[in-house]
Amino acid sequence: MILRDLKIPGSASSVLIIDLEAIKSNFKFLKKKAPKVEVGVSIKSNAYGLGAKTVAKLLSSIGCKTFFVSTIAEGMDLKDIIPNSRIVVLNGPDRDSSKMFIENSLTPVLNSLNQIDIWHKETIENPNNLSYLHVDTGMSRLGLSNKEINKLFSKDDLLKGLNIDVLMSHLACAEEGNSQKNLQQLEKLIAIKEKLLPLTGPVRTSLANSAGIFLGTDFHLDLVRTGAFIYGLNKKDSGEDSSKPVVRVFAKIIQVQEVDKPSTVGYGATHEITRPTRIATVATGYADGYIRSSGQISTKEEKNTAKVYFDNMSAPIIGRVSMDLLTIDVSQLPDHLVQPGGFAELIGDNYTIDDLANASGTIGYEILTRLGQRHYRVYLGGEGI
Repeated sequence: MILRDLKIPGSASSVLIIDLEAIKSNFKFLKKKAPKVEVGVSIKSNAYGLGAKTVAKLLSSIGCKTFFVSTIAEGMDLKDIIPNSRIVVLNGPDRDSSKMFIENSLTPVLNSLNQIDIWHKETIENPNNLSYLHVDTGMSRLGLSNKEINKLFSKDDLLKGLNIDVLMSHLACAEEGNSQKNLQQLEKLIAIKEKLLPLTGPVRTSLANSAGIFLGTDFHLDLVRTGAFIYGLNKKDSGEDSSKPVVRVFAKIIQVQEVDKPSTVGYGATHEITRPTRIATVATGYADGYIRSSGQISTKEEKNTAKVYFDNMSAPIIGRVSMDLLTIDVSQLPDHLVQPGGFAELIGDNYTIDDLANASGTIGYEILTRLGQRHYRVYLGGEGI
């Protein structure tokens, strides 16, 4: 077990190991996959929960020049960490924050006519500040709607004076390689770019996220915006090499007990004991990012619950996930593998984030971003950052 090589304090009930060398490797892999375009990286939500300052400094040191965050607060927190990089704020400006973009050298994404109007007021005194223009091509989430785009075409003064660097949109079905929607969105973005050219002048274009890179070079355009692949989440429906796993999570075994019928396990008494059972209770729960749906809803329902590994042997969770605890049926495991004070592997080489997400009825993004601050964190590699 990897924990044997680390100095883990006795106070640690759980351990989150973050492999910085794997993050570097994943970034370099995507650079080779899209060699003719710029590869930017999303570090929103604290770099998907893994530490935005650490990840940004690491990737900046190996050539990443553009980073994406969601909020201006995230951008302000990073501006001194990566002073020579461009930090792009996806949610864009509002009337309370627009001046902060100028003061902190942050690049806004303009998602609506309202945000364009707000940014116009800032560019009167700061005409050289770049911005991104986001058009909605099929997500109906952020970006100028069809109605707003048509207004841009009909009123040539709406974009006047704006220094737009990138025209961007976002793929709705990038992980579905055969989806016709991907091509429809690409064609729509290119058509919008050509029609806006007299108003904006030459601009770069961006559409692909991590999964979008694997759709082919047509989708790479000028800038790709990576995220999931960098952090070890694997793209579905792809025959390409997988990303290298980045995180491992281990939790301490608190108690091992023998129970027999008639007994139940956990809140709601959802698991009924029908035979002699050995149960290990482990110090992690939904407060630590191990989401509640990972556990067993009912003994009578057909549902694959998540697994936990002890060395290289698996055991299922039984009962519901608690705030701080998991209960695991270790009846089939040798006693020496499951002892109080030892550690169980919740995420790692044996059981990936994507495995846990599949068993939990969610996606790896949710698992990764929910990993809490209570784990004792260990960063491997990344020397010199």
